[in-house]
Amino acid sequence: MTSGAPFRVCFVCSGNICRSPTAEVVLRSYVADAGLDGRVAVESAGTGDWHVGDPADRRSVRTMADAGYDGSQHRARQFEAAWFARLDLVLALDATHLADLRALAPSDEARDKVRLLRSFDPEAVRAGTLDVDDPFYGGREEFDRVLLEVEAACAGLVGYLSRVAS
Repeated sequence: MTSGAPFRVCFVCSGNICRSPTAEVVLRSYVADAGLDGRVAVESAGTGDWHVGDPADRRSVRTMADAGYDGSQHRARQFEAAWFARLDLVLALDATHLADLRALAPSDEARDKVRLLRSFDPEAVRAGTLDVDDPFYGGREEFDRVLLEVEAACAGLVGYLSRVAS
């Protein structure tokens, strides 16, 4: 991170329409509540390109809206290896994304920026359940679960960001 520049976080899932946009929107809200606006920049992307330009899944948007978040402006993007140079932390939503991102990383330094989102949730770490499972083929319960898991991890993440973001 360059002095004066915001600490840059990118969430990554498969298509950037369910899990990673939810994490992006939740963390933006938590960053604002913690007074870290301007010190932390948040974005998201997918490992695949099949949804590029699409809005977030309507079920994700509805689940977020029901909880007081606005995910309506999201547009899906695909993660690019060149982004490692400008990002400080790349958060994978499951172990498959973690492996894909680490394989895409151009250096050891870039690989070290990649972590699982739920590694910031002490309860998930204790339980050994670090993946946020894809809700795409499920119902409302799966989307609600994603939001709860993301909120718990982002609560821990904000604590970390308040220490590392200058």
